[in-house]
Amino acid sequence: MGGGRLMVMGCERMAGGREEEFSRYVKEARPGLRRTAFLLSSDWFEADDLVQRALIAIHGRWESLEHRDRITGYARTIMIRMIISDRRSHRWSREALAEMLPEPEPAGDPYVLLGDRLVLMRALTVLGPRQRAAVVLRYWEDRSVEETALVMGSGDSTVRSQTARALSTLRSVLRGE
Repeated sequence: MGGGRLMVMGCERMAGGREEEFSRYVKEARPGLRRTAFLLSSDWFEADDLVQRALIAIHGRWESLEHRDRITGYARTIMIRMIISDRRSHRWSREALAEMLPEPEPAGDPYVLLGDRLVLMRALTVLGPRQRAAVVLRYWEDRSVEETALVMGSGDSTVRSQTARALSTLRSVLRGE
């Protein structure tokens, strides 16, 4: 066998190993990323799209990414920035529905203990994307103000003010429930 053929076979094995490594990562991280995406969007379909877009972005940079143990945090950062960007660009163009949606309401959760979670999920829908991201990162993922600011790409004071406003809004919405 010629040296060129060995080189090609070696590259194919390396590429295959990277793809397998990425596939393993996706299988392990996707459920957690999907839950976080749902908390950010309140829509399972949008959450699936958000996770898919983040994984596509990561796949494109997979070979250059170091610190493979921190890739899930990087994926969350990508999703948060994507949803903020998506919501910002559609802020003034979204239509407000005046009538009932054609689809029936989703079936209620059969587990009584999850009732509070459903109430909280409904309450999160009134928050803007930055406020929702601040609350999810600070309290759901139990991150510090500094970590949250880093992920959101903003300052500590912005995170504190976004969180304070979000909590005030959530309190008034939950009192109404």
